[in-house]
Amino acid sequence: MRTLIFTLALVLTLGLSAAQAASVKTHLPGDLTLEEAQDILKAALSKAKEVAVPMNIAVVDAGGNLKIFAREDGAFLGSIDIAQKKARTARYFNMPTAELGAAAQPGKELFGIEVTNNGLAIFGGGELLVRGGVVVGAIGVSGGSVAEDTTVAKAGAAALRQSSKKSSF
Repeated sequence: MRTLIFTLALVLTLGLSAAQAASVKTHLPGDLTLEEAQDILKAALSKAKEVAVPMNIAVVDAGGNLKIFAREDGAFLGSIDIAQKKARTARYFNMPTAELGAAAQPGKELFGIEVTNNGLAIFGGGELLVRGGVVVGAIGVSGGSVAEDTTVAKAGAAALRQSSKKSSF
C-alpha cells in the first residue's frame, strides 16, 4: 500500500512539473535568435572570404553565451578562444573591444582589466550587436590582423542592423 501511494505521489509530482515546464518561456522576448545569429555569421564569413583570411567567428547572445560559432578551414586554432573572448568582452562592457583596449593601456584608468573575468580580449575584432537600440549580443572575430578582424566583425554586426531596419517597416 505504501509503495502504491508513493508511486502515485511521484507520478502526480512529475506530471505537474512537466505541465509547469511546458508553460515556462525559455527564450526571452527580444533576445538574439538563431536565425539572426546565422545571418550575422553568414555576413561575417562573406567578408572573411573577401579579405581572404581564414577566420574564427563567435556570436554571443545578450547574456554573453555562445550562440553560434564557425572556424573556417585553415583558421588558427589559438584564435578559437580569442574570437569567443572578443565577443564576450564586447558584451560584458557594452563597447567594441578596440574601445576597451584604448582605456586599458599602461597609464590609463582600466590598465590590467584583461586579466579579469577569466580573461578578456582588448584589441579590435569584438563588436556589439544592436537591434532597435538594445544590445542583444556581440560578435568576436580572430584570425587575421586586428584591422581584418574588425572589418569582418563590423560586417557581421551590420547584417543585424540591416535586418532590423527591414523588419521595422
